Amino acid sequence: MATILPQGAGYGVVIGMGLFFSAVMVGLTKVQTRYTSHKTSSAEEFTSASRSVPPGLIAAGIVSAWTWAATLLQSSATAYKFGISGPWWYASGATIQVLLFAMISSKLKQHAPYCHTFLEIIRVRWGKVAHLTFLFFGLATNVIVSTMLILGGSATVSDLTGMSTIAACFLIPLGVSIYVLAGGMRATLVADYSHTLVLYCILIAFALTAYATSSIIGSPGKMWEMLQQASKETPIKGNAGGSYLTMRSKSGLIFGVLNIVGNFGTVFNDQAYWQRAIASDPRTSVKAFLWGGLAWFGIPMGIATSLGLSAVALSHGDSPLITLTTSEVSAGLPAVKAAAALMGQSGAIAMLILLFLAVTSACSAEQIAVSSLLTYDVYAVYINPRASERQILWSSHLCILAYSIFMGAIATAFNYIGVSMGYLYELMGTIIGSAVVPIALCITWRKCNGTGAIVGAIVGFCAAIAGWIGITSTLNAGVINVDTTFGDYEMLTGNLLAIGIGGIITVGWSLIRPENFDWDITREINVKANTQIVDTTLTPTDSDKEKNQDMDGQNESTNAQPEAQPTDLTLERADLQKAFRFASWSALALTAILIFIIPLPLFFSSYVYPKKGFTAWVSVSLIWLFAGLCMVGIYPLWEARKGLMSVGRGIAMDLRGLRK
Repeated sequence: MATILPQGAGYGVVIGMGLFFSAVMVGLTKVQTRYTSHKTSSAEEFTSASRSVPPGLIAAGIVSAWTWAATLLQSSATAYKFGISGPWWYASGATIQVLLFAMISSKLKQHAPYCHTFLEIIRVRWGKVAHLTFLFFGLATNVIVSTMLILGGSATVSDLTGMSTIAACFLIPLGVSIYVLAGGMRATLVADYSHTLVLYCILIAFALTAYATSSIIGSPGKMWEMLQQASKETPIKGNAGGSYLTMRSKSGLIFGVLNIVGNFGTVFNDQAYWQRAIASDPRTSVKAFLWGGLAWFGIPMGIATSLGLSAVALSHGDSPLITLTTSEVSAGLPAVKAAAALMGQSGAIAMLILLFLAVTSACSAEQIAVSSLLTYDVYAVYINPRASERQILWSSHLCILAYSIFMGAIATAFNYIGVSMGYLYELMGTIIGSAVVPIALCITWRKCNGTGAIVGAIVGFCAAIAGWIGITSTLNAGVINVDTTFGDYEMLTGNLLAIGIGGIITVGWSLIRPENFDWDITREINVKANTQIVDTTLTPTDSDKEKNQDMDGQNESTNAQPEAQPTDLTLERADLQKAFRFASWSALALTAILIFIIPLPLFFSSYVYPKKGFTAWVSVSLIWLFAGLCMVGIYPLWEARKGLMSVGRGIAMDLRGLRK
């Protein structure tokens, strides 16, 4: 079939932009090494950015790591299938986990300020068996997320340009690995910021085209009329009046539950989010996760409300401009088709760049997350417990490169067996959901019983798989394949059994046989006798530098100067507990608003939006996009102004020959 863009455009974006961003990030890493105190030769800086990253950059990193190919593609597919309820349930159902993780972030800074991974906490608290059990769930989460990223990105590139899907599967992660290898966590966060900034600009352009400048649609009123026509032609079963303009959608609600359950696993079990909590400044980590969650909400809501609904409007009427098969919808292509129809080649190119940025930024988060797990929880525990800093760095680099190749291989395998991004998105809760409650309680509840957590995770996993396969067989006359296991009730059963049984066993066991864990044990993780406790917001004095030089001479295992690890011990514990209370009230209140207070009354009332109501709905989604741009696009530049000026002065001194 003819494609809207030539094959060379696909290779140009994947290889050309990949190398361009890698070169930029390598350059920025050299600037950082030259003009700041943060050296990537330090393992602490490479894996956790010296635990001193300000909230705006962390928030941008959270948005970037949480913006998958599925965020852009699958959210639009839900709008195509369910109407306006799809964007809401996708956005709200995947926002609350990041908001609630703000509480985990606060407790992490209280109870394990020096840890590198969440599995280090589990190993110290519950032992080897628990460590290996949750290592499986942690790595399974990363593999599922990585596979979805590559499948979605490669499918889009192939559909728009005809580029080989297999080539895209391997080239995308390999390009990302270059700047991750060069700069580590801080380079990843800076790349995340740059990608997120461009991503918001493109999303705003799509929304304004659909609702303001397009000659085909051009206004919310026109979109409402086209959606009304589509509702008459192909009414949605289970929607109020068969309409696309209602929150009363049976399938939409089922998807919302699937989305909520599945995404708890991909946040709480994913080292990428723990890594951002670890890298954040202790005083602002709560703010970073709350901001990141609220800013991210506008991305799936915005693109699905613009391109997802546009795909519905453009595929109906007397002369439809686009056609979509069931497999194309499952692959998340409604947004791609709509962008090309509304804007022609420029829309297709923008969509290609958008997907590339989303996939590569999330890929970088997964690569460094897996590298940390394999280095600190496999290599440094079971292979070389006495590893020096140089060996830790070597292992981190090797794991990043190896995992980038593995990402391409596993995505290729799933592509050949016919498993789509949409299928994995709904399945992920069944596979990893049983570990959510045990992992969350490990850092927040001193009475949580380790044996109960292990049993809950394993039994929940087995029950979820058995329930998923069992109900598939029951509802489909014994036929079990990719198509039959992809049903709403089949996926819903597996997801609910996983998180429900895992949580019930863990909590019940802990109530019957509670522990009384001493958090001082986890506070000692990775504490070094010669580590200087400093406030990293201050500029080091000459005496500090001399002390660090003396310490460097005492460390013979590496030539790199060990980073002074900031710690929440310099803060009042009362302040950290106050931050936890603030995170709890804020996250729980926002969760109630997004999941219960707004959507459920609209669902049970069977309300169908009139033209003015739909215009207000669209306006809110656009405002949220602009607010997100300010929060994670503009604010990080403001908070980094002093550091940028300092780097600028250093460069100016170099140019004048005043710096050695």
